[in-house]
Amino acid sequence: MELRKLLLPGLLSVTMLSGCSLFSGEEDVVKMSPLPKVENQFTAEKLWSTSVGDGSGDFYSNLHPGWSESTVYAADRHGIVKALNAGDGKQQWKVDLSEKTGFFSANHPALLSGGVTVDATHVYIGSERAQVYALNTSDGSVAWQTKAAGEVLSRPVVSDGLVLVHTSNGILQALDQASGMAKWSVNLDVPALSLRGESAPATAFGAAIVGGDNGRVSAVIMNQGQIIWQQRISQPSGATEIDRLADIDMTPVVVDGVVYALAYNGNLTALDLRSGQILWKREIGSVHDMVVDSGRIYLVDQDDRLIALSTDGGVSIWRQSDLLHRQLTSPVLYNGYLVVGDAEGYLHWINTDDGRFVSQQKVDSSGLLSEPVVASDKLLIQSKDGEIYAFRH
Repeated sequence: MELRKLLLPGLLSVTMLSGCSLFSGEEDVVKMSPLPKVENQFTAEKLWSTSVGDGSGDFYSNLHPGWSESTVYAADRHGIVKALNAGDGKQQWKVDLSEKTGFFSANHPALLSGGVTVDATHVYIGSERAQVYALNTSDGSVAWQTKAAGEVLSRPVVSDGLVLVHTSNGILQALDQASGMAKWSVNLDVPALSLRGESAPATAFGAAIVGGDNGRVSAVIMNQGQIIWQQRISQPSGATEIDRLADIDMTPVVVDGVVYALAYNGNLTALDLRSGQILWKREIGSVHDMVVDSGRIYLVDQDDRLIALSTDGGVSIWRQSDLLHRQLTSPVLYNGYLVVGDAEGYLHWINTDDGRFVSQQKVDSSGLLSEPVVASDKLLIQSKDGEIYAFRH
C-alpha cells in the first residue's frame, strides 16, 4: 500500500489508499510555526504573473515550471500546458492534453504530475495515468506519447539520448529521446508501504543514480540498463509503520565523484560514485531535494528545519528552526541567497553564511507547492492554484 502525501512534499495523511489506518489512538496534531517577523533588507521585484490552469487541487504534485532560452513552460494537473515569454509572461502557445470524451461531456483530465522538463526541442511531462508526453517547444504539438510502466510522479530526466522516468511502482524506465520507444527498465523494488512520490534520477558519467522506496540508492549504467551497485542508506526501524518508512524521494546530487542522498527517516549519506561505498552519514531525514554548492549542503529536514552542513563529513554549520512545520518547498540558491516557499504562500530568503532571514514576501494565498526555479536572472515559482510568478532581485 502507498501512503499519500498531502499537498506538499513531506506531509503525510492518516488515510491509507487501501482503507487501513496507521494509528491506534488519536492522531498527533502538528502545529505550524507562526510566521517569523523579518525586517526585509530588500523586496524582490515581481516581473509578471499568469495562470496556467487550475493548479494541483488537493493532490500531491511535482509540477513546476521549466525554461529554455527566453521561454518558460508550465503545466497544470488537468492537462493544460503553456509556453510563456520569460520577459513578460505573455502566452506563446497553449495545448490541452486532457482526453476528449464527447461533444457534450467534460474532458477526461490528463492528471499531469511529473515535470516540466525542457531541452532544446521538446517539453517532457509525465502523468498519473502512466503517460509520458514529449511536446514540440515550437508550438506544443505532441512529438510522441508513450505508456510508461506506472504513474510518473517525478520529473522526467533527459540524458545520453534517453528520457528517464521513475514510476510509482518502483520501475526506472528509459525511453528513446527521439521516438519515446522503451529501451529498458529496471525494477528497484517497492515495499508494502511507501510515501507518494519518487526520486528523479541524477546522471553522471553515463550512469543514472536514483533513490528507491526500499531505502537503497542504485547506480544504473544508462546504455545497458544494468545495475552497477546498490547501497542501503536507510534501514526500516521503529514502532510504527511511519517510523519504518525508508523512502528516498529526493534527487541524489553528484559532485566531484561523490553522491549525496537523503532518506525520509534518515540518513543523509555521502557515497563514492564508482563503488557506492559509504563515505559518511548523518542522522537527518527528508523528502526534499537539496543543494550542494561550494563545499556546503543546504537542506530542509522532515520538520522543516533549514540546515547547512559541510560536504567534508557532514559537519553542521547552522540550523534555522523558525519555519517548523510550515510545509516548506525544496530550497534553491538564487543570487547568493537560499530561497524556500511555504504552504501559506510566502517566499523566505536566507543568508547562506548564518541562516538568518534577509527577506520575506507573500506571493500567493493558495500556498506554494513546488520548489522555486532559477531561470537565468529570474526566480520562477508555481502556486498551488496554478499561478506562475516571475521575480528578480
